[in-house]
Amino acid sequence: MATARPAAVAGAFYDDNPQRLTQSILHYLVEAEEKPESKGKVPKAIIAPHAGYVYSGSVAATAYARIKPAKETIKRVVLLGPCHRVAVQGLAMSSADYFLTPLGRIPLDKQFQAKITELPQVTTFDATHAQEHSLEVHLPFLQTLIREFILVPLVVGNASPEQVAEVLETLWGGPETLIVISTDLSHYLNYEQAHELDGKTKNAIENFDIDSIGNEQACGRIPVKGLLHLANKKGMEISTVDFRNSGDTAGPKNRVVGYGSWVLIESENEVPQNSPNPDPTDAFAQQTKDILEKHGTILLQLAAASIESGLDKGVSATIVPTNFSQDLQANGAAFVTLEKNGRLRGCIGSLQAHQPLVEDVVQNAFKAAFGDPRFPNLGREELKDLTISISVLSPAAPMNISDEADLLRQLRPGVDGLIIMDLGRRSLFLPQVWDQLSDPIQFLAHLKQKAGLPVDHWSDGFKAWRFITEGVKQAQLSDPMSIWNEPYD
Repeated sequence: MATARPAAVAGAFYDDNPQRLTQSILHYLVEAEEKPESKGKVPKAIIAPHAGYVYSGSVAATAYARIKPAKETIKRVVLLGPCHRVAVQGLAMSSADYFLTPLGRIPLDKQFQAKITELPQVTTFDATHAQEHSLEVHLPFLQTLIREFILVPLVVGNASPEQVAEVLETLWGGPETLIVISTDLSHYLNYEQAHELDGKTKNAIENFDIDSIGNEQACGRIPVKGLLHLANKKGMEISTVDFRNSGDTAGPKNRVVGYGSWVLIESENEVPQNSPNPDPTDAFAQQTKDILEKHGTILLQLAAASIESGLDKGVSATIVPTNFSQDLQANGAAFVTLEKNGRLRGCIGSLQAHQPLVEDVVQNAFKAAFGDPRFPNLGREELKDLTISISVLSPAAPMNISDEADLLRQLRPGVDGLIIMDLGRRSLFLPQVWDQLSDPIQFLAHLKQKAGLPVDHWSDGFKAWRFITEGVKQAQLSDPMSIWNEPYD
């Protein structure tokens, strides 16, 4: 028997009469469309407020007006909002089959929700959904704009930005999926105080500066930080489309609530994530080849110098990234592989770009020599037989897969690196592994074993990402410490 979560704040936060409700939303949208900010690329994600419509409806509309061109494309909405009523740890799903508003019922996407059920930060907790307005007030806007869609609603309680980002990454989808984050800004300051504090929050959001968003600055700060954490890694563009408070709309100025609307646009260079065969871009390969052609020797010497520092001092070499070229100062993800007489002797790397490429190489070279748990610490006597390889990774592109056979069909032997995750376990193979495991079936089976999964394991929650690499390799590095005496632009 189907179950439904009834509207809890209809008649309070918004009109409970369907005709009047639709008219008010259309009025807000028409008003928003007249503003220059309503024009531009269709966003992948929006951040919008959740107060009563008389106070924040016009602000929310400025974000929703930007998704209107995609109203036929969007088929799913992932909606995250903060917990106001019943506390929850992590993120809470609903067991309901439908959410109801005066404009009708919205089916929940049970199949898509299943993708996150194994994540430890996700639970099913209907009590926190029952009276929560932060999600509900967005639904009539979505129902008015989008012809038909299914919903993944999540109430966010105590969670880290990384935990929220992991859920969003899993549910990201392609252009058929819209991400909506619900938040108001400061609460109950006077107009001038609110405008000053909300301005700081606005600047932090625009700069992906999640550490500068404090507890008093946004009730939805946790889902906002999670989205910003992920969007920054994806290289997304963010724009503020509205920034006001209740003193600007319908309330007094001595005690106001702040509101803002933001839209986030995916980079044109990002791989379309709804593609059944998302290929890493040629632009990445060519750009990285150029960087390694210019600076590959420097990176190899730095890797060798970091290993030398580990042998002499027990610590990684220390560098100042700004002493190197702009290419090497840019964030990059690299794996450093050590081989002794052709056999693996250590391999450590980064899955995502989170620090300057030059620093990533230096740190991972040290870890490959002295921090790979599969091997003892490298000894100086081994240097003469040592080969150093550096692989720079492209951003990992989620694979849209229906089953194991589909995953195997999409794999490109000799080209793709692969990351898999299921049951809370994750593992990675670089493309170089194809040299030893040229058959896709064996490639995947060994990767499952590396993750601690049976070779025949499969589940509906199985996820995979692919990436490509460009690399450099050198066996003999004479006088690696001489790198410190050379200037680099």
